[in-house]
Amino acid sequence: MFRVSRALFILCCLIFSLPLAAEEEWYEVDWLELMPAEDLALLENLPEIEHQGSGPATLPDEILTGRTVPEFDDRKVRIPGFVVPLKVGDDQRIYEFFLVPYFGACIHVPPPPPNQIIHVTYKPGFQVDVLYNPFWVNGTLRIEETENEVGASSYSLDAQAVEPYEQ
Repeated sequence: MFRVSRALFILCCLIFSLPLAAEEEWYEVDWLELMPAEDLALLENLPEIEHQGSGPATLPDEILTGRTVPEFDDRKVRIPGFVVPLKVGDDQRIYEFFLVPYFGACIHVPPPPPNQIIHVTYKPGFQVDVLYNPFWVNGTLRIEETENEVGASSYSLDAQAVEPYEQ
């Protein structure tokens, strides 16, 4: 009887600790952590950007190198951001997108540097009511360049979960 009770107790402890372990495996990333220290210093000391004419404003080339932080390669992360759809199905589900730190990035000017844009794929897809709402994205982050007509990213992420941002 004692062995069965003890085994049952241990089994219950393991089962109830699984959700806690699952939550702990995601490292919550701050966007600025994805920039090497030298890029962050350049960004913090930028002169004011003046925009004239109808063309897009741009950041200085030394910011747009897209340098990455090696410690984030193949790391399970949770990061908040805004969605810029790249691949949308007939059912209006988003399967591929850029995740960006602020609303309007890649649409308004200037776009963020490539190390502040994450190319995300999410096989199940998800629907968005309005694009100006932020989302949490959980998945495995990789150092991988993606470039298309919308923008360029230094990181990619295979999402395991995409959910509305709630503090």
